[in-house]
Amino acid sequence: MSNRTNETSQAAAGQDRPELRKLAEEMVESGFTGVLLRVHDERGVWSGAAGVAELGGAAMPPPGGHVRIGSNTKTFTATVVLQLVAEGRIGLDVPAHDYLPELGIDRRITVRMLLQHTSGVFNHTGELLADGTFAPGIPWSGREWVEDRFRSYRPEELARSALAKPARFEPGADWSYANTNYVLARMIVESVTGHSLAEEMQRLILGPLGLTGTRVPDAEHPQLDVPEPHAHAYYRYEDADGEQRTVDVTRQDPSWISSGGDMISTAQDLHTFISALVGGELLPPHLLAEMLTPESKVGYGLGVFVQDAGDGSKVITHNGGHGGHAALMFSTPDGSRTLTAALNYVDDAELSLGAAFQQALQRLVEEVFGGGRTAAPAEGADQAGTQA
Repeated sequence: MSNRTNETSQAAAGQDRPELRKLAEEMVESGFTGVLLRVHDERGVWSGAAGVAELGGAAMPPPGGHVRIGSNTKTFTATVVLQLVAEGRIGLDVPAHDYLPELGIDRRITVRMLLQHTSGVFNHTGELLADGTFAPGIPWSGREWVEDRFRSYRPEELARSALAKPARFEPGADWSYANTNYVLARMIVESVTGHSLAEEMQRLILGPLGLTGTRVPDAEHPQLDVPEPHAHAYYRYEDADGEQRTVDVTRQDPSWISSGGDMISTAQDLHTFISALVGGELLPPHLLAEMLTPESKVGYGLGVFVQDAGDGSKVITHNGGHGGHAALMFSTPDGSRTLTAALNYVDDAELSLGAAFQQALQRLVEEVFGGGRTAAPAEGADQAGTQA
């Protein structure tokens, strides 16, 4: 595995960042197959890669490479919901039932609770309960997922499977990360607009910001393939004979996670998006303030974590990953400094890279944002130490 670092874009910026190159190399040494980092700050733009794009190959992860971004999808989805709030088509404190009466959602659950994970709705990908037991949902890991990874799910199927399970808590009484919240948010968008989430996201975000590297799957276009260029994603599992196998899972159907984490993007597009979002280009000030107001348990706003950077400052973030691809997205509250990344790795049912992932996040935030720490927990069942 190569630890060489791509310095092409460093030269364009007239800036070498040996401390960032070293962190990328350390991430590869800790087990990641490939790492592509991008930093925008007062020193300019820096981009660098370490590791390889494909197991057994020599090429590094490509500049501008596409990656499945996991739960960064939630930030995009929450932004669309809030944009429709600004248009007067959705109410943050209106019961979700009013938009989706056919599902029988508890009338106490509001749109805000969905976006903030305070609804109490069961997570359709499974729940780790307070007593330490795991309540399963749809298959998302191990041999069952690998062998059935081209199965297609409809959002309503996912929602109904979760709503048939007991709620985790009374609406608004606690916080629990549930991908189902964002499936319901997607369904609300599609109900009130008559358009797919992909169409609304193109109208409200991708088109205005020129995010040509970003893809939003829908029922008719599930995005089985990751556009070129891209690094490859892998999954390790035990086959029916008890043998360990590692397979390329870059090609898969992401409909099982839906708008909880099905999008594809690039490190450049993630920078453009998060800096525009926190910079006030996508939402009016009062709704941006709502989005960036965290609940008290883990600091989750509406589709973003609001974290302490360790020196009194804050970072706005969401990260995500599953099945050998992951993406990072961090920004200062004014968008003046961002860190985004595309990662490829060998995933497995044990989430064996989870600890390395969290350690890498802490080191990156310390380096880029000034001696801080990451506070977000490793929430969600469909991730390798990320938020899905």
